[in-house]
Amino acid sequence: MTQQQIAPHVEQLRLQLKESLLLDFDEYGLAEQFMGEFNSTFIGVGLNTAFQPIYDSEAGDLYGHEALLRPSLGNELASTPEFAFTYAEQAGKLVEFDRASRTLHVLNFRQIYAENGLLFLNVHPKLLISVNAHGKVFERILHANSVPTSRVVIEIQEGLVEQDKQLAEAINNYRERGYQIAIDRFGSEQSHIGRLWKFSPDFVKLDLNLIQKAENNERVRKVLPGLIKMIQDIGAKPVITGIETQTQLDIAIETGSTLFQGYFLAKPVTAKELQPSALFKRRTTKSNIRVAA
Repeated sequence: MTQQQIAPHVEQLRLQLKESLLLDFDEYGLAEQFMGEFNSTFIGVGLNTAFQPIYDSEAGDLYGHEALLRPSLGNELASTPEFAFTYAEQAGKLVEFDRASRTLHVLNFRQIYAENGLLFLNVHPKLLISVNAHGKVFERILHANSVPTSRVVIEIQEGLVEQDKQLAEAINNYRERGYQIAIDRFGSEQSHIGRLWKFSPDFVKLDLNLIQKAENNERVRKVLPGLIKMIQDIGAKPVITGIETQTQLDIAIETGSTLFQGYFLAKPVTAKELQPSALFKRRTTKSNIRVAA
């Protein structure tokens, strides 16, 4: 797309980002795919946003969305976020790459909710220590798009952060700015159970392998309700992720949790493709929840 072909509102957005975020989206190739939905290109990597809903069975509605990066090489060959971030790190552009990705997520999040719903965002472990400088820049795009920090949940995979002090400082800095905190992939081999009491997160997202193991392992199935209660007792909301079958959903409901995420409920799609009103049949009792056909 040439400079002459860029829509006026997109050009205005580029200027705003360049001024407030120190992001030159001529270099990043910001483009509008659909009305109000954007993608970008940076260091040869195409960047797109996909959103996966988190469902609240108690309210019978969507609770929020996790933003997921969908990178591609040369805008053709699909890649993984892990590869893309490693590539950006090796190019010395990790901070800029993360900043561009988060910006896209926020711009595209506007298409889902006007004033409601939470946005769950993953944070690269190596960027936790840069929350002061890097975090302040990110806040500007939130404010510019009328998304308060209280609607943003920062997902931290604590098992990848060795130092408690570093993790505590990052969590405190995010909290001081109004963000909510989620411990991600809890229950993996790298998890530290003592950190739940130490850091008191707002959410604890269980490792996706737990619910999948529970489907075929009676011992895991019996342990899950106790784990959910422990999380609730510290004042956090448990989120069971990785639900891929009706049986797994039934097991998840039996644990006492009410927040669920997984391919069986909804696959990650663009904001334009989300159809929240058609995803679920609402029931008066949680035990009778079924996904709409």
